[in-house]
Amino acid sequence: MSPATPAAPRDRLRIAIQKSGRLAEPARALLASCGLSWRESRDRLFCYGESLPIDLLLVRDDDIPGLIADGVCDLGVVGRNVLSEQDLAGQTDSNARFRELRALGFGGCRLDIAVPDSWSWTDASQLAGKRIATSYPQLLSKWLAGQGIDAQVVLLSGSVEIAPRLGQADAICDLVSSGATLTANQLKPVLTLLESEAVLAGPAVDFEGMRAELMELLLRRLDGALRIRRSKLLMFQAPRELLPSLLPLLPDAEEPTVMQIDGEERLALQALCHGALTWQRLEDLKRAGARGLMVLPVEGLLA
Repeated sequence: MSPATPAAPRDRLRIAIQKSGRLAEPARALLASCGLSWRESRDRLFCYGESLPIDLLLVRDDDIPGLIADGVCDLGVVGRNVLSEQDLAGQTDSNARFRELRALGFGGCRLDIAVPDSWSWTDASQLAGKRIATSYPQLLSKWLAGQGIDAQVVLLSGSVEIAPRLGQADAICDLVSSGATLTANQLKPVLTLLESEAVLAGPAVDFEGMRAELMELLLRRLDGALRIRRSKLLMFQAPRELLPSLLPLLPDAEEPTVMQIDGEERLALQALCHGALTWQRLEDLKRAGARGLMVLPVEGLLA
């Protein structure tokens, strides 16, 4: 963003998200599921909040932590890897400049150390004296210091995985999702330094006034939206005497609603389940005596 970009207004919230990239669309979809809508500017860099005074700033993901620290935006959706690296890079003392407020459940990946397939790996001590290529020098340096390992950190801005083949490094420290890129470059992951995903980040200090109220509202809606994504409404019927054997099969469910079917010793149950209702779980319920099993989506949920 331009140095002239004004600070976030005190009566609105401004959230920075990726303009493009793998976190961009999931971030907008999640915020929209919280009831937010926007009017986009012609340059497609700013979205003015219409349903609530919550605006979007569309930027590069690497810029988001700095924009939060400078007060240009209030919040940001960014990878934990980016947030943690820049937090370490920007600290001049023990005070954090920003913090993670919520894990958002998408964009999952790992910051791994990977070595050539030819290595016979035993433990981290094998990295002593080696060159490790990475785009995350702060996180890697902190981990090495914590392990008491003296290794050379080789900073690369891209194509980290080919560094060993080019003779630039002996090992790498890079983000891993499926692992296919490592396999294609004859590398294998051996250690995980950080489990990453998209997070909602904010400043280290709390908001006041209107922004504090908007923040509380947004977090409440986010918590509900995230919970909905994992939740389904399960409905079924069962004989009354089988209830004690059926309820233990729903450990992640809220207390079910139980209704007697008129004139029969059968019950109709509905339970809000917050875990995955797999085919295996449904089959287990059926074997235990449940009948007429039905799984329904949940459109809205407030605690």
